[in-house]
Amino acid sequence: MEKVFGLSHLFMTVFLYCFANFMVVPAITDVTLAALCPGKNECSLAIYLTGAQQAMIGLGSLVVMPLIGNLSDTYGRKVMLTVPMTLSVFPLVILAYSRTEYYFYAYYVLKTVIAMASEGSVQFLALAYVADNVPENRRASVFGIMSGFASSSFVFGNFSTRLLSTSATFQVAAAMSVISLLYMRVFLPESMMNNNICTKSTETDCLLEKAPSKKWKLFKTLPSVDDTICLLRTSPTFSKAAVVAFFINVADVGLYASLMYYLKLQFHFNKDQFADLMIIVGIAGSISQLILMPILTPLMGEEKMLSVGLFFSCAHMVLYSIAWASWVPYAAAMISVVATFALPCLRSIASKQTGPSEQVIAIGKAQGCITGICSFASIVSPLAFSPLTDNAPFHFPGFSIMVSGLAAIIAFVQSVTIRPPPSPVDNCSDISSSSSTEPLV
Repeated sequence: MEKVFGLSHLFMTVFLYCFANFMVVPAITDVTLAALCPGKNECSLAIYLTGAQQAMIGLGSLVVMPLIGNLSDTYGRKVMLTVPMTLSVFPLVILAYSRTEYYFYAYYVLKTVIAMASEGSVQFLALAYVADNVPENRRASVFGIMSGFASSSFVFGNFSTRLLSTSATFQVAAAMSVISLLYMRVFLPESMMNNNICTKSTETDCLLEKAPSKKWKLFKTLPSVDDTICLLRTSPTFSKAAVVAFFINVADVGLYASLMYYLKLQFHFNKDQFADLMIIVGIAGSISQLILMPILTPLMGEEKMLSVGLFFSCAHMVLYSIAWASWVPYAAAMISVVATFALPCLRSIASKQTGPSEQVIAIGKAQGCITGICSFASIVSPLAFSPLTDNAPFHFPGFSIMVSGLAAIIAFVQSVTIRPPPSPVDNCSDISSSSSTEPLV
């Protein structure tokens, strides 16, 4: 029971953090265009700056995410959650103060630098926290519930944006970011990362036990090439999941890098219409992950749920790309009620691909590896899609979004080949020990 109570604090932490970050999304396109190209609905500079930012963030995350995963395995999830949640406050404070050109560039630089070191880390550390405390057979459903809380925050955040002015949006977001940090530090217990070493007499004591105190050895926590290759070689399922993760993130980053500029140009969407669109996406995601996933996952299995989610991801991207009227994007957004199955199932599949003796210890490493692959996709996607958004080879305003849909199709085809492994592998430690007498944690 105490574990459920501990997870409730994690869910609230994720909700508050995502609320603060999601509520600025509908407003940032208008802010960017107003700062860089005042009075225009089309701005090549904004498109290329957004693409360059995403590529740099992806490059930084590729290096940092596996490191954060390893450090969280050693020093605790709560300790590592504190860092990105603290850093995320500062960019919001800048735009809360002013959104003129020079302040926007200050926000742009600071956001890029901070996101290079922390983008996506809160989400995957939260996933690792869940995996620490939830058995395998319930993990996909709990991952879906946590994603549902994130989707709910998406709804409430965008609904708040719909009611607030642009300046008030960033001020409230900055305040909520601080509140989420304080809530996490006060209420969230440290995760118990290894059931086998807990010597406490009760389940409550185990959950509340702090992470072990160890001497800070940064370079011994850096993941080696052998560690990453080991995860890919020893589990065919993990390798296939890695390929799926790469292509679906190429597709998602390509979609969201250009979607708002595309809708702004084609249908003159503004902050309020972006918020309406995202509210639909959030409600669909909440229904999917809080209601449908816990019911369907035990019946269908994670592998089939992953394939179904990816199929509908392809469908909604293609529908965006051929939108012929302003109502079509809203219809496409409704398809995300099924498309959102994909990522929780993918993360759950990846979390099960370590040996039983290391099942909890290696979860952060496995999640960090998947996040690093996603980060690499975030480098490739903007470099490929930004030119297509601004300069398609022929007149087709949704061309870059259509190509994103093709990348999602590749992910779908690969997901069909994923099968539940007959038994978990347990030889990563053997490979690692052959190159080092002191195993990485």
